[in-house]
Amino acid sequence: MITLKSAREIEGMRRSGELLAGVHLGLRKLIKPGISAYDIEKFADEYITSRGGHPSEKGFEGYKYATCVDVNDEVAHGTPRKDLYLKEGDLVKVDMTVNLDGYESDSCWSYAVGEVSQSTKDLMEVTKQALYLGIAESVAGNRLGDIGYAIQTYTEDVHGYGDVRELIGHGIQPTMHEQPNVPHYGEPGKGLRLKNGMTITIEPMINEGTWQIAAKEVNDPNDSWEYYVTADGSWSAQYEHTLAITPDGPQILTSQDPEEDAHYLKLAQEILARGIKD
Repeated sequence: MITLKSAREIEGMRRSGELLAGVHLGLRKLIKPGISAYDIEKFADEYITSRGGHPSEKGFEGYKYATCVDVNDEVAHGTPRKDLYLKEGDLVKVDMTVNLDGYESDSCWSYAVGEVSQSTKDLMEVTKQALYLGIAESVAGNRLGDIGYAIQTYTEDVHGYGDVRELIGHGIQPTMHEQPNVPHYGEPGKGLRLKNGMTITIEPMINEGTWQIAAKEVNDPNDSWEYYVTADGSWSAQYEHTLAITPDGPQILTSQDPEEDAHYLKLAQEILARGIKD
């Protein structure tokens, strides 16, 4: 079942999203060579709980942490390992979901650790722009396939990257995972029609090489958790926002910087207007 949210519910999700965005803004200063993935976890967990929120991932299907932390070829669902230290040139992704007063928000961001290679910068930039292309297509009357087509065409056809198929966006609220599923690939004009009041996540995971991924077990006898890496060892980036579909267009509920959002959405509209492949 897909629930259409009221203005009051969307505002509650926005407050939750502001709390989550605050974590990401703090991570921009924290993430640097020498810190561990667990340092990220400690910062995020304390930031969320000290402000009255709850990390929704903690306890979900046996998961023990507030964050997922993935480095380089790790795509998603990585645990914040104490022995995983970041080094100059790494690419780290931090994903988390927050519940504040019963309202959910979900966002992942990619961070350069120190100075990274030009190829890593390019991967990050294309992935971020792909997110905003998906958001730009998130208007009432469009279909889920329009979102997926924009992301897949831009990342695969234009830039030659791999657009992960197995892990997708989703509806959100009242729980962290709701219908509908929101793939980052598809055909324009196909799929569920979007309606005002829907709240969804868009979270493209884009690989330098193949779109295929492989499961890998955490190296911990006390933890049977699986995470995902690229099948060919290439690096992967991810950006994610929670958004609401409204009569005024898509509203980003996990915004870290409204000016940055406006910049990327303007570029997205220009790309869509001239044709993604042009």
